[in-house]
Amino acid sequence: MASTLRAIIALTLIAGVLVIAGCNTMEGFGKDVKNTGEAIEKKASD
Repeated sequence: MASTLRAIIALTLIAGVLVIAGCNTMEGFGKDVKNTGEAIEKKASD
């Protein structure tokens, strides 16, 4: 029983770390897309 609980806790922590890392990655990707869009708009208005 204790080993099952430890496994569940470990998997939960690992999943949490992956979710946090994924959010940071998607945030960076979103910023890159935004910056690209702004650069295109600037070139189009020149």
